[in-house]
Amino acid sequence: MDRLRKAQHSDAHMPAAGNQRTGMLSVTAAEQRQLTRWNATRQDYPPRPCIPELIASQARAVPEALALAMASQVLTYQELNQSANRMAHHLQKLGVGPETLVAVCLERSPSLVVSLLAVLKAGGAYLPLDPSYPAERLSYMLADAQPLALVTRTQLCAPLRTGGAHVVRLDADARKLARQSASDPQVAVSPAHLAYVIYTSGSTGQPKGVEIPHSSLSNLVHWHCGAFQITAADRATQLASPSFDAIGWEIWPYLTRGASIHLPDDDTRSNPAALRDWIVERNVTIAFLPTPLAEAAIGLDWPAKPALRLMLTGGDTLHLAPPPQLPFTLINNYGPTEGTVVATSGPVPPATLPENPERRPSIGRPIANTQIHVLDELLRPVPVGTAGQLFIGGAGVARGYLNRPELTAERFIANPLGEPAGGRLYQTGDLARYLPDGQIEFLGRDDDQLEIRGYRIEPEEIAATLCLHPAIQASCVVAREHATRDDATRDKHLVAYVVTMPGAPLPLNALRDSLAARLPAYMIPSVFVRLDRLPVTPNGKVDRAALPAPDATNLVSAEAVRAPTTPLEQRLVTMVAATLDLAPHQVGIDDDFFLLGGHSMLGTQLIALVADAFGVELALRTLFAGPTIRELAAEITRLLMARVASISDEEVERLLR
Repeated sequence: MDRLRKAQHSDAHMPAAGNQRTGMLSVTAAEQRQLTRWNATRQDYPPRPCIPELIASQARAVPEALALAMASQVLTYQELNQSANRMAHHLQKLGVGPETLVAVCLERSPSLVVSLLAVLKAGGAYLPLDPSYPAERLSYMLADAQPLALVTRTQLCAPLRTGGAHVVRLDADARKLARQSASDPQVAVSPAHLAYVIYTSGSTGQPKGVEIPHSSLSNLVHWHCGAFQITAADRATQLASPSFDAIGWEIWPYLTRGASIHLPDDDTRSNPAALRDWIVERNVTIAFLPTPLAEAAIGLDWPAKPALRLMLTGGDTLHLAPPPQLPFTLINNYGPTEGTVVATSGPVPPATLPENPERRPSIGRPIANTQIHVLDELLRPVPVGTAGQLFIGGAGVARGYLNRPELTAERFIANPLGEPAGGRLYQTGDLARYLPDGQIEFLGRDDDQLEIRGYRIEPEEIAATLCLHPAIQASCVVAREHATRDDATRDKHLVAYVVTMPGAPLPLNALRDSLAARLPAYMIPSVFVRLDRLPVTPNGKVDRAALPAPDATNLVSAEAVRAPTTPLEQRLVTMVAATLDLAPHQVGIDDDFFLLGGHSMLGTQLIALVADAFGVELALRTLFAGPTIRELAAEITRLLMARVASISDEEVERLLR
């Protein structure tokens, strides 16, 4: 718990009690009563019906009401329910029922929502897989989870090792699915049965699956609908990728209340200004935006009275309070995957508190039927204002890790506080403290886990993957912050420190390619630092505080950086380097923007730079399709030449310089 003690000393605004070691502190009887009151969150929700039954009742009550919309794809509640029913009947014939896993590998789309609902209607539990992940990683998840069936499309499943799973292809099996009954299937599902499994990064070098039962998911849905007063008139967004547990939070509360869900395309959802315009144009009333995107969005100019009433955010530390003129309420939420998406929630005031002007936005209070305990290293409550490790109890706590009994026993512990009898706590590894008003402040991690753009990453998984390369002897991965383009927010990027085998060259491009074959893009370091050895603490662990900052003396450069050959390529090298916080000599014209550390938000910034410099509008999908400077230069040239009839030769030449 060394990091816990460091956190207690590092915050200049922490009350006096917070500057003492928790082992020397005890909670007074008055403080214990206060902590008990703050955790008195009981709400009596009906244990049944489960989510599929609630959605089916909406289909009967308002069959022609809009359920899902994405561009020209529109589904009414009747169409949604009947499509899911047909697939559910087919899945049941394959043997799907309670406690049966069905993997769903589809892009973010109405078809994905239909498929997830179909799995629940069949009585099974869904396992969402993001098709943008490397085939090696998806195949590992399939082998580890052993689902009975896989719902996908022919093109997406072609590179996967599906094992013995029945493969349901939405395209190839469309006629077979259309022949199934459109009636609601009959199945006996209890609140204790599994609702979904979702994989997160694993400290052992492989991702791990988190098991969430219907009781936990239903508690989240009921709390959400009550806390945010969801009605059939609401129009919500769905932005999260299939691999992010927030996707269920974006779907099930609204469909159980007859509201409509609207899905922007990928270009729009990663561009703050475009997303704002889309939200306004479609009269969206409630939207979830991951923290970095929300921080960018609240800094934009908004109409005085948009339909949007609530912007929900979460997934990373919120650094910014909303400006006073923001015409909607910002709600900050906190919760690991093991806590069923959300464990605490609260509105963020539009200005910092006068009595504490530097106080960061809190993560709110425990949601319904959830308890948040801040404990010391002896699992005792710490006084208000004192840092400790955050433990989650109550209805949202996951069943455990799929096929990981030892890890489950380590992280899901018997409640040492005795209430309720037989209850469990999830040990988050997060540091936090209760504030005098009952709000909870997030202080960071008590271990090495990282949070980047809504994803919790175990750096040991990346380090283990790095060490699979024959040139690597040892490695360590950390996150470092750098300013975004407008300097309004901070962005994190991964830095890998590597020690090579004696005499072995370090082929950076091959190393990145090796990682890209096994890890999703958000887990690939953007910077690699070569060290003679990793610094260690007296107890033999890697001393992350002693790792040097990346600089010109230790950075690993690609073995074959292709230098720019034209003025246009040179300008793009400068733009990409500035966007990724790299030196220009580290960027070659054949380097992949995303393997250099780029992601969709940074891609949007690069596209804005291109628009300012050359007067052309690139779509984000263009960058995904052609992520090298050579390809970008060719596309910019093509767009400019398409305008050649309307501008002079001198203007074309000036833009290309």
